[in-house]
Amino acid sequence: MAEERIIKKYPNRRLYDTTQSCYITLSDVRDLVLAETPFKVIDRQSNDDITRSILLQIIMEQESGGQPLFSADILEQFIRNYSDATRKGFMEYMEQSVGLFTSQQSAMQEQMHKVLTGTPLDAWMKVGEQNVQTWQKMQESIMGTLKPKK
Repeated sequence: MAEERIIKKYPNRRLYDTTQSCYITLSDVRDLVLAETPFKVIDRQSNDDITRSILLQIIMEQESGGQPLFSADILEQFIRNYSDATRKGFMEYMEQSVGLFTSQQSAMQEQMHKVLTGTPLDAWMKVGEQNVQTWQKMQESIMGTLKPKK
């Protein structure tokens, strides 16, 4: 597993990747998430872990452009579930739901990969490759017998 990258957020709102020794953008942090690279964002002045805050900024950025993932109704339900009475149950439900969704997506992708690699076209491609190899060996054999011997 890759070592956790430390990103420092400076007062000027810039993010500095200490592993690569360069400034990065929220888009770069999003790429780290997509690549499943472990990281932590630390506030340079207070030394507080502000990773969640940065992740929420990325979600806000994505929600404001294109087609949002969360409807206003769902966001209202999130806010309602911040009460102490429902917070823990809601958090566990969301974690399990997202985990289940992710595992189902992986299983579906694996099944599609198996289906697509087992198509008749693949069988024909393999037969074609074998035929080309056989033809090349045959040509080499024939050409070898036709060459004048010294």
